Amino acid sequence: MTATILIVEDESDLSAIIADYVTAAGYEVDAIADGRAALATVKHRSPDLIVLDIMLPGMDGLSLCKEVRTFSDVPIIMVTARFEEIDRLLGLETGADDYLCKPFSPRELVARIKAILRRQRRPDNNMRLVDIDEPTRTVRIRSQVLNLTPTEYSLFVAMAKRPGTIHPRAQLLDFASRDNLDVTDRAIDSHIKNLRRKISVLLPDVEVIHSVYGLGYRVEL
Repeated sequence: MTATILIVEDESDLSAIIADYVTAAGYEVDAIADGRAALATVKHRSPDLIVLDIMLPGMDGLSLCKEVRTFSDVPIIMVTARFEEIDRLLGLETGADDYLCKPFSPRELVARIKAILRRQRRPDNNMRLVDIDEPTRTVRIRSQVLNLTPTEYSLFVAMAKRPGTIHPRAQLLDFASRDNLDVTDRAIDSHIKNLRRKISVLLPDVEVIHSVYGLGYRVEL
């Protein structure tokens, strides 16, 4: 069954461009320019994913996202025209699954849609691909042990538990510090680089840890 993507965007030109790319990727599209109308649509049609702008007439995207989360766990990719606003959103319990800042590449948006829907279709993927044994602090990828330092373990497990979620460097620093590890903000990138290298040995054709420019990192499993 073809997935339906609901585009909630009041800029008609941008909405049309997104719709063209999403349709070309093989999905069905509904496009709405008003927040309240979008809420009614979600309640009655149950889309498979929502691309949601923040600045909307009728009801803003943040309010709409929070309202949708009271009755649905449909994946939501939130879009904002202000880069600095993403930092604020990341600190809030908005319920969104991903964030993009305008202007963005429609191809990147489609790639993120595919990644989120892939996770939705394969709920057991995290267990099948990655096995985390917290009592022994052991990570296995496809049954093979991933040899990690204590810092690498803390960082990877924190991200792997919430695949697709953007983790700012400050948040990753906090995860590492909880284990009383002496980690600096500048060292986070170095640890991520080492993690990528070790993971690539077991998964040479899969990019597991993605950089999100200006924000941090996210894990795609």
